[in-house]
Amino acid sequence: MVAFIPGRAQSGAFVQMISPEGSRQFAVSHLSVRGGVLRADGCRFSRRGCRIRLPGVRGEIRYGSFASLGSDIMGPFRFFPMECRHGVLSMAHSLWGSITAEGRRYDFDGGLGYAETDSGTSFPRSYLWMQCNDFPEPCSLMIAIARIPFCGLAFRGCICAILYRGKEYRLATYRGVRICSFSPEHIRLSQGSLSLELDVCPAQAGHPLRAPKQGKMSSTIRESCNAHLRARLTQGGKTVFDLQSDHGVYEFVPEPQPGQEGIL
Repeated sequence: MVAFIPGRAQSGAFVQMISPEGSRQFAVSHLSVRGGVLRADGCRFSRRGCRIRLPGVRGEIRYGSFASLGSDIMGPFRFFPMECRHGVLSMAHSLWGSITAEGRRYDFDGGLGYAETDSGTSFPRSYLWMQCNDFPEPCSLMIAIARIPFCGLAFRGCICAILYRGKEYRLATYRGVRICSFSPEHIRLSQGSLSLELDVCPAQAGHPLRAPKQGKMSSTIRESCNAHLRARLTQGGKTVFDLQSDHGVYEFVPEPQPGQEGIL
């Protein structure tokens, strides 16, 4: 598993890279987006694939057709001012190619990809985010639960999308989801006849990534690339799936303690 995060902030443009072995941050002198293609110095990202030209990291990965969601994951909240807007470009797409990083070759032939976007000024003060599409059956899952400031107040919001055997399941605050249980290791959601239960066990504390705060990449979060995940979805009391993976990607930022409100 390797992820690349190209972006631009008030503090400058960048590309971040994370894998189970660690994370790296690269400063970028030029970043542009034109015609659906993002260029960051020698790197190129589009719906057709990515070309990586970074110090010690080179390669190219081609993508198959994107598996997009039926509608914007933010729902009606996309029309309101938000400190962070999330987007899901593809829940799963086929991969061909390889990346060589510091002499180690990562082969992606026959693998699956995932693509998303974030825009805004700051990540939520506290949140959980997880994504996985490496299950024994065709299933891709993403979930985010976060403290959302909204119109002078704050609430705990949830967005969750599942693509299982070609069918989309959506659980979200704007669809009336109830967060029945929530901790770093266990989540249970209920929405109408749907019930989702997640058990998470990160393999390690995660690797550091830079995160936005008030427009600058001045905060640090930690992301685990190989968390163990068990996901169980039921509908009307009947099991839709009960699947496990050792390759979940996971971030958890707890609510700051008193006196630490400026720390992520």
